[in-house]
Amino acid sequence: MLKGIHPALSPNLLKILAEMGHGDEIVLSDAHFPAHQLHSNVIRADGLTIATLLEAITPLFEFDQYVDAPLAMMAAVAGDTLDPTVEESYLAAIRQINGDVPKVERVERFAFYDRAKQAYAVVVTGELAKYGNIILKKGVTPVYQP
Repeated sequence: MLKGIHPALSPNLLKILAEMGHGDEIVLSDAHFPAHQLHSNVIRADGLTIATLLEAITPLFEFDQYVDAPLAMMAAVAGDTLDPTVEESYLAAIRQINGDVPKVERVERFAFYDRAKQAYAVVVTGELAKYGNIILKKGVTPVYQP
């Protein structure tokens, strides 16, 4: 256990976050996401919600400031609907840490899968919300000043 590190962050997930460079993306997926079919770098975070992981990751993660929307969520399939409380809970988790929230873009389902294939890693959570997946694009981390 490390001081100042949220207990929801596993050593493997911390390693992945540290390895990621500017512009790299990480997918936080719901429990239904076909992560192992789409990607070879899959981390399990069973039992955790995405909101909990966002609370844990946000203090350590700079969102990309050079793109219009450093967050992406899956758009509803035609004829289906989104539960607005899902996005609200994710943004509330980020807002709690950052004070402000980057823009979120909605991505068509199969385009989202294609983007997930290109991500640095996919984290499979215990999230059960429909369309509960989110992609985070990493930005340039500020210079450390002790």
